[in-house]
Amino acid sequence: MIPKAEEPNRDSPELIPARMLNEFAYCPRLCYIEWVQGEFSDSADTVDGRFQHRRVDTDSGKASEEFETFHARSVYLSGSSSGITCRIDLLEGVGGRVTPVDYKRGEAPDIQEGAYEPERVQLCAQGLVLRENGFVCDEGIAYFVKSKKRVLIPFDDILVARTKELIAALRIAADLGEMPPPLKQSPKCNRCSLAGICLPDEITLLKEMEADDAEAGEEVGTEEEKKEAPAGRIRRLLPSRDDAIPVYVVGRGNTVRKKEERLEIWSREGKVSEPKLREISQLSLYGGVEITTPAMVELMQRGVPVIHYTHGGWFQGICLGTTHKNVELRIRQFQCAMDPKRSMLLARKAVAGKIKNCRTLMRRNDSTRCTSSLSLLAKLAAEAEEALNSQSLLGIEGAAAECYFSRFASLLKEGGKDFSFTDRNRRPPKDPVNAVLSYLYGILVKDLFVTLLAVGFDPYLGFYHRPRYGRPALALDMMEEFRPLIADSVAINLFNNEELSKKDFIKTRAGVSMTSGGKKAVVVGYERRMETEIVHPVFGYKVSYRRVLEVQARLLARAISGEIGEYPPFCTR
Repeated sequence: MIPKAEEPNRDSPELIPARMLNEFAYCPRLCYIEWVQGEFSDSADTVDGRFQHRRVDTDSGKASEEFETFHARSVYLSGSSSGITCRIDLLEGVGGRVTPVDYKRGEAPDIQEGAYEPERVQLCAQGLVLRENGFVCDEGIAYFVKSKKRVLIPFDDILVARTKELIAALRIAADLGEMPPPLKQSPKCNRCSLAGICLPDEITLLKEMEADDAEAGEEVGTEEEKKEAPAGRIRRLLPSRDDAIPVYVVGRGNTVRKKEERLEIWSREGKVSEPKLREISQLSLYGGVEITTPAMVELMQRGVPVIHYTHGGWFQGICLGTTHKNVELRIRQFQCAMDPKRSMLLARKAVAGKIKNCRTLMRRNDSTRCTSSLSLLAKLAAEAEEALNSQSLLGIEGAAAECYFSRFASLLKEGGKDFSFTDRNRRPPKDPVNAVLSYLYGILVKDLFVTLLAVGFDPYLGFYHRPRYGRPALALDMMEEFRPLIADSVAINLFNNEELSKKDFIKTRAGVSMTSGGKKAVVVGYERRMETEIVHPVFGYKVSYRRVLEVQARLLARAISGEIGEYPPFCTR
C-alpha cells in the first residue's frame, strides 16, 4: 500500500488510477476515502514507500515501438476503454512486447501466486492499458524491495476477469456516493495510515449500539450503560498525542522568519525561539505579529495553518494552502443545513451535550454540591433532547447558562479568592474571570475551525448557530460541548492554582484585558489541557483532548453522510 503521486488526467477525469484499484481490492473503504473524498495521511510505511521509489522516479521516459530493447521509468499511460490511468514504475520491452514492473516496499509473500491480489490486480490493470495502447503485454513483474525479489505475474483469463470486475465495482461505488462499510476487526486496520480518518471500530460499535437500541427500545438501559464500550472491541488506532504542536507568538514587535528547516521567532531584543517546521501543527499570531513571505509559503506548502488574532484574542482569519478536496462532504453539509429537521437533530445534540458537561464540571468542582442546580441542569439537558424548534432550544440553553454561571463563582477555590464573578459578560469583559473565559473561547473556536477545515467541512455553515458574515457557525456549534470541558476547566484551574494574579490584568473604563504575561499563562494552561489524556467515554481508549476534537468532527461527518444515525456528543462522566 504505497501512495504514489499519479499524474492527473484532466482530459478524462473519470479514469481510475491503477493504484486506486489496488486500494479497492485491499479495502474498498480505504479507496473511497482516498480517491472519492480526497483524504490522505502519512504513516511510517507510506513515507518509506516513497523513499524506496526515489530511484524509479528520478528518470522519466516514454514507451515507443521505435525502440528495439528499452527500459523506461515512470511511464504515464491511460486507456479510455479499460477506464484506467496509470504510472508504470519501470517498463521493460523488446519491440512491441512489454512487461510492466511495479516496485513494492516490503518482502515477497510466501504464497502460490507470488503476490497478493491487490498487487496482481494493479499490474494487470497496467497490462490492460498497455494493450489498449498497442503493446503486447502478457505478464508483469512485482519487485519487492526488501527481499530484492522479482515475482512474475502472468495475466491469465482469471486475473483479467477479476481486474475488470473490480474496475466496474469501483466505478459503481464512486457513482453511488456511499462510503463502503468499514472492515470488522481486520488486521489491515492496525497499520493503515487512514485508520484515524476511517474510524473502523468506532463506526462499527456506534452502528451496533444504534441497532441494539432499535431492537430493545429506547427505554432499556441508562445513558451510562449505553456508553460502556465492550472490552476488546475497540482498538486504540489513534495516537493519544500529536507529534506536532501549535506555536503561539504574542505581541507586536515579533517577527516570524524561515531559516532552512526551522522557523525563527524574533522580538525587538533578539531571537526568542526556533521551532522545527516538521514539529509545528499550526501557527497562531496575536496582535500584529509579522511573518515573512518565505515562512508563509513554506507553511502553506506543508499544510500548516497560520491563524491571525487581534491583540485582545479575537479570531481574524486563517492562511492555509490548498483547501481540502472533500467536496462530497461539503455538499452533504449544505444539504443538511437546508433541511430544518436534520439541522434541529444536530442542534439538539450540541446543546444537550453542553448542558451535560456543564453539570459534570459543576458536580466535580462545586464543594457545596447545590442539588437544585444539578437537578435543573439534568432536566434542561433532557428537554434539549426533545426541543421542537430552534426558539425553544435557545430558551433552554439560556436557562442552562444562567443556572451554570450563577454557580460559577463557587467553582473558584482558595487560589481564586482575589477574583470575583457575578455573571457572564463580554465585549469587553468587565472582570478578570470573564476576560480569561473570552480569551479561551477564542483559542478553542480557532482549534475547531482548523479541525473542521482539515476534515473537509465549511466552518462557516452551522446547524445551530445561524450563518452570519464572518461567523464560523459550525465551529461555534462544535464548541458548545467542549466549552465546559476545556475552556471553563482551564480557567478554573488557572485561578485556583494561582497561575494568574492581579498583575496579569489591566483594568480600564472600557473593561478588563490581560497583559502579555497573562496571555502566555492562559495559552500554557490551554495547551496543557489539550495534551491531557482521558479515557474516551464511548470507545474506551486513552486519547488527548486535541485528538478528541478531530474524532468528534469525523463522527459529525459520518452522521451527516448517514453512515451513523445520529451524532454522539462528547460527554464525560
